Formats: sequence, structure tokens, C-alpha cells
Amino acid sequence: MTNTMAAATRIERPSLALLGFEPWRAAYEFASHKLGRKDRPVAPGDGHPVIIFPGMASDGTATAPLRKHCESLGYKAFDWGRGFNTGPQGDIDEWVADLAAHTARMLGPFDQSATLIGWSLGGLYAREVAKRLGPKVRQVITIGTPFNASADHTNVGWIFRLLNGASPKFEPAMSARLRRAPDVPTTSIYSRSDGVVAWQTCLHDDASHEVQDVEVRGSHIGLGWNPAVLRVVADRLAQRPGHWRPYVGASAAASARQA
Repeated sequence: MTNTMAAATRIERPSLALLGFEPWRAAYEFASHKLGRKDRPVAPGDGHPVIIFPGMASDGTATAPLRKHCESLGYKAFDWGRGFNTGPQGDIDEWVADLAAHTARMLGPFDQSATLIGWSLGGLYAREVAKRLGPKVRQVITIGTPFNASADHTNVGWIFRLLNGASPKFEPAMSARLRRAPDVPTTSIYSRSDGVVAWQTCLHDDASHEVQDVEVRGSHIGLGWNPAVLRVVADRLAQRPGHWRPYVGASAAASARQA
């Protein structure tokens, strides 16, 4: 589906039926991850650092399977180091600047540039931090992240209100900034059967080089250990800086947008 077609389609929150089945589908995906065939790259990873940002109302416990997966492939994977994700606090620009400075300190010991991976809301952090860190970041991977939204097209807005006392704001300038991809290779992994986030909000509008949207089948809650997602992540991590290529895995519908 092209972005033009997506724009012409009315975007709505996922159905309550999809939302209701999220825990069961996530459990199935976890079982598939644990019992399925273990995919490995042809060569071990180059050991570059990978920082993983959790979703709303989540922490490093939820991203542990993804982190362990990256470590098993030969990379230095780390949790974002901020504990429970309650969403940005206070002035958003100042909050993101502080998070970027914190991430830069985590990357201080490494000579190699990093991959930033964000799940759901964490993907917004990964994208915005990458814009601030420049050459310290080699690529960004987001998983079920609604960066292309002008309203709350999720089923978790109530959690944001519970944690912060207010609804998330979608000011035009902020929405435009979030839609803009970082100036590094960027991959958005999404699922049309996502029960939490409207899948259309995970698609890029621009046709810039080294930006790709990759579709998988899965729930939102289970994307962090979904076997198809893990295959995409492994493929993206294996790319050398300056040698980007689109993902063309047999189990996912990949749509590359190149200039």
C-alpha cells in the first residue's frame, strides 16, 4: 500500500476485538520465539552498540527478549537506562535533549556508531535522539511506532493520561517534526493486525533514500519477540555503515522508499 493510498484512507484506532486478543497473540508469538528455529546471520555481528527504548508503561523487562536476541547475534545491547517509561515530562524539547545527552554518555566508551531501536513510544525517542546525536548513530529501527500521527490513533491514550494527568498533545509543528525521519538509515516495522496502534501511523510520507517500512504479522504487545521482527532486526544490524540495502525477507512485505 502506497503512502498516497494510506493518506486517502481514514485512520482509526484498532478495533476493540484486536485489542482484546493482544495478550493471547503475544503469548503465541512468545511461544513461537522460544520453540521455533533460531535464525543466525552468516557472520557474527561487528559488536557495535545497540540501545533499546521501551514502549509506554514498559521497561527493560519487556525488551529483554529483544536485547538478548541482539546480544546473541554479536552486538553490545543495552536498555535505555531510564527505567519505567511514563512518557516525556515537562518541556518536551528539554526532556528529549536530556535523554539524548544520557544516551551519548552511554555510547561514550564505544568507537563504533550505534543502532537505536525503539518499541512503540520508544521509537519516537529513538528517532528524536538520533536527530540530535548525528554521527554517533548509524541507524534507527522502530517497532510499532506511530510517528506519522496528527491525533491519538492508539488504544493507550488513557494510560498516558493516567501517568501524566493529561492527554498527549498533537500540535502541528510537533507532528511534522515527528514525521520527519532521522538523517540515517531508518526502518519502521509495523503490523496491520496491531491492536494498540493504527498501522497507518507507522508509515513514512517521504520518499527519501534509506527509509523503509516493513510489514510483519503480529500483535503490538508481542512485537518485541515476534520471530519475523527478530529476523528483520538481525538483517538490519548486519549492514555495514554506508552500505544500506532494503530488507527483502520472504516472510515480510517490504516497501523501500528511495530517492
